[in-house]
Parts: sequence; structure tokens; C-alpha cells
Amino acid sequence: MVESGAPALNRSRETRAATQSGYLMLLIWLALLGAALWAGITNGTADVQLVWKWVIVVLAAIAGTLILCGFYLINPNEAAAIQLFGAYKGTDRVEGLRWVLPWLTRKKIAVRANNVISDKIKVNDLRGNPVEMAAQVVWRVTDTAQALFDVDDYKEFVMAQIEAAVRSIGSRYPYDDIEHQEITLRGNHDEVGVELRKALIERLEVAGITVDECGLTHLAYAQEIAGAMLRRQQAEAVIAARKKLVEGAVTMVEMALQQLSEKNVVDLDDERKAAMVSNLMVVLCGERDTQPVVNAGSLY
Repeated sequence: MVESGAPALNRSRETRAATQSGYLMLLIWLALLGAALWAGITNGTADVQLVWKWVIVVLAAIAGTLILCGFYLINPNEAAAIQLFGAYKGTDRVEGLRWVLPWLTRKKIAVRANNVISDKIKVNDLRGNPVEMAAQVVWRVTDTAQALFDVDDYKEFVMAQIEAAVRSIGSRYPYDDIEHQEITLRGNHDEVGVELRKALIERLEVAGITVDECGLTHLAYAQEIAGAMLRRQQAEAVIAARKKLVEGAVTMVEMALQQLSEKNVVDLDDERKAAMVSNLMVVLCGERDTQPVVNAGSLY
């Protein structure tokens, strides 16, 4: 946050530069070269003719030198910021051979898509667990004036903001949720990627940079707690599996008792129902195969 009274940043905005086609200026330069050669090889005896020949040669040489100093090339997906003694005069995005007045300086900048994979950083998630995270980001320059003049080094600025955004997003969500009731870093890659892209676009707007795509490339618990968290995950998975198993067994027992009662297969009192429920729960919830015991006599 900018303190009260501190001067605000002068925001730059990209404008179109007043430049010329280099091919037209190349034809003019060739014409000047031809005029200078014609004046140099033409025979002349009078002093006036000799003076005019040297005037033509000198003027052609000066003009030709100025024209040569104004040529520059722009490759596809490249731009050139034009400056006059430090003042920004616009950006040329037309590819090919270009020309500008020689006293105007040209600073080239690539507007191609850049793919960056950040370093692994340690972040505390929503529950305070240290996790290692890394992100892949596809970014490009959309405003050349902001990228060149509003930040010191726009490439270093991008890397710093990627790390800050990853830390911010990593602290908003837990690493995992066994009950699947929360958005997690491990289970909701798309949602986390959208949130990360939104945060990066907001952070990089000041530098005239946009983000086309981003996502997490590395996500794991930090080494100091990786073993403990693995055992915790295994325990939570076992508890969840047993919970499902018990819920299914109870449903099956209820169904068995209901159908036996409705079809009058057997009339069971409370004690026999309790014994049957106990036996069914052992059979359904046991991890090993059960061994049946045949009772040839009465239950009592």
C-alpha cells in the first residue's frame, strides 16, 4: 500500500509509433547512392560544374548515412519501443524492415508466449502443514510500454510474482480432505489453477503482462512430515473404508430381518434377532473368511 503523500507510479500506456516502411527508405537510399555515383563519374571541366558535383556527392553521403542509421528489423511476435531522448514515443509492432528517424532510439521486446516452471517452494497450507509447491505459467507481454518502463526488470518481476501467488494460493486451501467437503490443493487442480491464474493476472497487470495458462506441477508434503502424513492418510483411509463397510452391513442386516418378517419365513423373538444380527455383522464386517458352525439341536 502506498503511504499517504508518496508520489504515485506514472502508469505508461502503449501507443502506436510513427514509423515508416524500411523498403521505401531503402529505395530512396539506393537513389541517393546512384546520384552520388553519377556525380562522381561524370566528367566536368567548368569550376561551377565541379563544385555542384561535390555538393551532390556530399549531400547524398550525409542523407544516405542518416537513412542507414534509421533502419531496424522486427521479427514476428516482436515489438520495438521508440524513444526520443528518454521520452516514450510509441511502439512499432509491424514486422519486417522498418525505418525511423535516426535520432530516435529503438528498444526491442519480445511479445511471444513464455513458459516458466517455478522453483519448488515450501508453503504452509490452510491447516498449517508444510507442503512443497511449484507452478507452470504461460505468460506474454501485452503492453510493451508498461513492461519496459513501469517495472525495473519485467522477467524478474514475473518470477517474483509467481512465487508470491503460489504462496498465497497454497495458504488458502488444505493439502487434502479425506471427507471431500473442501476444495483442496491435491483434489481440485482445475479450481486451484483458475484461482492462481486470476491472482497472477491481478499481480502482473502493472507490468503489462497477462497469463494464458497456469497450474501446479509439483505438490507434496515437506520431507520432515511426509512420513507422518502418509501414515495419517493411511489411517484415515482405513477408517473411511470401515465406516462404509459398517454402513453397508447394517443396511444388509435390516433388509434381511425385514424380508424374513414380511415373508413369514421364521418368527424370531428379540433374543434370536440379536443373535442373528451378531452373526451377520461378524460375517459381513470380518476381514477373514468365517467358518460356519452347524447347530443340530435347539437354540435353547
